[in-house]
Amino acid sequence: MRSLLVFAALLIALTLPIVSVQRVDALSANGEQLFDLHCAGCHPNGGNIIRRGRSLKLKDLSKRGLDTPEAIATIAREGIGQMSGYGHVLGEGNEDVVGSWVWLQAQNAWIQE
Repeated sequence: MRSLLVFAALLIALTLPIVSVQRVDALSANGEQLFDLHCAGCHPNGGNIIRRGRSLKLKDLSKRGLDTPEAIATIAREGIGQMSGYGHVLGEGNEDVVGSWVWLQAQNAWIQE
């Protein structure tokens, strides 16, 4: 019985880091999927086909004070200027996933791996 408990504890300890990495990967993939579905039509590769200076590139985001994932999530949810909010189509809490993914892409200059 004791060896079974040790084995179970070891198994749990070994899978915890894997679960965390998988969760991060899932959130990243989910952010990309949501972006592709709801945002990429107007913001391909972080650009903006409607208004050039309103891209999702780091320089443009910073210039407008949108330099945090939370600020980007607020815009995704509520909209800004000509852009309507997408909170209702992204689903509850998913604006945060998209905001974090967009911020990461902006920091990496929208270079696809």
